[in-house]
Amino acid sequence: MPTNVTAEYLAAEEEYRQAKTIPEKIRALEKMYATVPKHKGTEKLRLQIKRKLAELRKELEKQQSQRKGGGYSFSVKKEGAAQIVLAGLPNVGKSSLLKVLAGVDVDVADYPFTTVEPIPGMMKHKDVQIQLVEVPGLIEGAALGKGMGTQLLSVIRNADAIAIVVDLSQDPIKQMEIILKEFERAGIKINKRKPKVEIKRMPMGGIVINGQDLIQGDISEVMKMLREEGIHSAEITVKEPVTLEEFSDALDESLVWRKAIIIANKGDAPGSKENYEKLVKAYGDRFKIVPVSAKKMANIETLKEELYELAGIIRVFTKSPGEEPAYPPIALKKGSTVLDVAERIHKDFAKNFKYARVWGKSAKFPGQRVGPDHVLEDGDIVEIHAR
Repeated sequence: MPTNVTAEYLAAEEEYRQAKTIPEKIRALEKMYATVPKHKGTEKLRLQIKRKLAELRKELEKQQSQRKGGGYSFSVKKEGAAQIVLAGLPNVGKSSLLKVLAGVDVDVADYPFTTVEPIPGMMKHKDVQIQLVEVPGLIEGAALGKGMGTQLLSVIRNADAIAIVVDLSQDPIKQMEIILKEFERAGIKINKRKPKVEIKRMPMGGIVINGQDLIQGDISEVMKMLREEGIHSAEITVKEPVTLEEFSDALDESLVWRKAIIIANKGDAPGSKENYEKLVKAYGDRFKIVPVSAKKMANIETLKEELYELAGIIRVFTKSPGEEPAYPPIALKKGSTVLDVAERIHKDFAKNFKYARVWGKSAKFPGQRVGPDHVLEDGDIVEIHAR
């Protein structure tokens, strides 16, 4: 038995021993993890609980996949420059938002579960098409199999980013607690950065760890984790200080890391101002929060701009020597290079690339001559010169 644990932890531990199903075990382990004191002496215990939770999540996913078999499932083909899901509890106004943002003719009603399957729509902003996908309302226990929750969460996991919609006429803190718990259970890490740990599996040679001194914990625990993941020969490069739990996250291939904002809808409702202030106080440090009213069309243009930023894209205009920039622009992920532009135009441009000239924010002066690795910024104009 671990030392210095609370009565709440011991009660959760007993609940885990008595649990019969995977969802019951997951709930008990979550309580154990939340109540175990956080200090050096409990580091291994917290890691063990977290690893067990990851294992049970994979078992549950496999179990539900087998049960579903060839049954009904959701999938939304990605289109446009990026895909952003509108996710939230039932009846928070996701359909109304999709209608005003993307012009999609969807059923809008003041009762839950009006939407029964994901609905895509295209939002045009700054000459770029961004795909928005309304996901049916999530409920508590969704990640444990309730209300087709696992199928809906798979759509959310697959998206490029997430817009969490909350209803300001109701308690927004409770809504966020439910949504974030389901995301965590589904292995969706929100507004967190994946630890900089690179793992290159090798056919032989054992385990080689570069940057081992950056691991803040017992290396024997690291080796144990690697064995549990079936990694017996690999070159591992640790590029920043990481705890054992962060190293575990870097190993867990079932985790996805997504950026998210909060859309605080129904800002026209009684009590919405007070609820918005509560939301900002509780989550303003972690999320960009955009107050809107889909019903009154309030702050919708600001929301479009924030969704554009969330998508993490830039517009790049191309031109030929002596000509004006081509229209419309090419949409690329932030951090894209001149070579990425060349590849989008035609593979021969990339293959025979010689140099490029750039006008815009990334250029030191208009028409700067650059190489293929030059990183571009939004609104840049690129002129490709090939052999």
